[in-house]
Amino acid sequence: MAPAVGHGLPQQVEPPTHSLGVSALDLDAAPAVAVGVRLTDAEAIGAGADLCTALALDLSELVALHELSEAAVVRHATGDPRFPLVLLVGMGDGPGAARRAGAALARSAKGREEVVVTFAGDLDDAQLRDLVVGTTLGSFEFHWRKEGPRTQPVRRFLLDADPSRSDVVARAEAVARAGWLARFLSTTPSNLKNPQWLADQAVAAAADRGVAVVVRDEAWLAEHGFGGILAVGAASATPPRLIELSYTPPKRIARPGHIALVGKGITFDTGGLSIKPGEAMVNMKRDMTGAAVVIATLAALAELGCPVRVTGLVASAENAIGASAFRPGDVIRHVGGRTTEVTNTDAEGRLVLADAMAWAAQELAPDAIVDVATLTGAMKVALGLRTGGFFANHDALAGQMAAASSRSGEDLWRMPLADVYEEKVASKVADGDNGAGRPGAITAALFLQHFAGGLPWAHLDIASVGDALEEWDEWTAGPTGFGARTLLSWLEQPDPLEGIR
Repeated sequence: MAPAVGHGLPQQVEPPTHSLGVSALDLDAAPAVAVGVRLTDAEAIGAGADLCTALALDLSELVALHELSEAAVVRHATGDPRFPLVLLVGMGDGPGAARRAGAALARSAKGREEVVVTFAGDLDDAQLRDLVVGTTLGSFEFHWRKEGPRTQPVRRFLLDADPSRSDVVARAEAVARAGWLARFLSTTPSNLKNPQWLADQAVAAAADRGVAVVVRDEAWLAEHGFGGILAVGAASATPPRLIELSYTPPKRIARPGHIALVGKGITFDTGGLSIKPGEAMVNMKRDMTGAAVVIATLAALAELGCPVRVTGLVASAENAIGASAFRPGDVIRHVGGRTTEVTNTDAEGRLVLADAMAWAAQELAPDAIVDVATLTGAMKVALGLRTGGFFANHDALAGQMAAASSRSGEDLWRMPLADVYEEKVASKVADGDNGAGRPGAITAALFLQHFAGGLPWAHLDIASVGDALEEWDEWTAGPTGFGARTLLSWLEQPDPLEGIR
């Protein structure tokens, strides 16, 4: 799922690939071999034990010498011409340990063509999937440098797992590439990224993947009453777009049901006339992470065999400043007729989401709606910078989100749709107020709930995890693309709408 680059952006690095059925001891030479070390007993995992025996490595001594810890990598030069470099990878026992170990290995081994992974065969399917996700996403890099990227990922990881597990690896690669694509889209600077560019990327990502894409321009938006998107994008030199991606499963796997995913696609957010402080504007190129997640998710559904119909709606605009900018005090009319008094032009994300959600409920009539957005700074205050929040008006849908989050390693915490704050969303002159104030994440969710049409709905507010300040686990510093793995873990289930439809 390589991104469409173009427009002056240089060629990006590619994610690594993975091959199965490779045993280090059967090779004539292996320049780099990864050995997983179980920290509880300082023993090698799986086939790594045979390699250590062949090389006469004292793992206990090496672990103690280097104080090897979980998801840490020790580089050990062996002096053996067949296996000159052994990478000792600390493996923990908890959930996600293989994913963390894979990411650490990928970072340590950058610049190498191939790495043999001797411990893959000892992992169960969930752990093997985690390993592949970790080695892929830990390799991510974005660059726009004259001399090219600072480092190159490992070109190929050679896994000692049985070739019969190729489906596990293929599905893991599909999920990891979706996360990679979401990061790429979120990281691209906004002097290149605008609503039409994002639409072009959606078309490229969906090509040959069983996904149809329709891009709606500003004239269509005006004709169909998308007052929120049009208001937010009014001051920009690049007009807004509604991007619709449609996936229909093959008949052999199809189940009844239809899900709508809605993504916030603000390609840059100045805050509008309610302008942001300069330091708060620096990372606003990633204010379309929700859109990136929806695009990447739709593009991966066919590979994962999603059994239900899924429509993705990306509401994309640039929130700029100019003579035509929308103002505090303006009243706008959304799809379906509900009106909003604008009291804060920096609360623009809910305005574009409202239009897309109302359109989905009114025209698509799905069984469930899930929106994804870097929506509120309040979520950072509530949950810190390593956990995203979500709201839901339906317990079964909430359960699906929580379970998918747990499986994928993207931590989400359910927040309350506390209707005691509903009066804050009210306006004296319109149906609603977009700047209802504290508690900010809850009032934003309550605002959006009015546009769900009474359907089962979940709202993923990922502002708290939209950026990683530093490398940790499989996350690389910068925009994260958080959410694609959660949605795919949900949508690849045999019946994603179990208990909901």
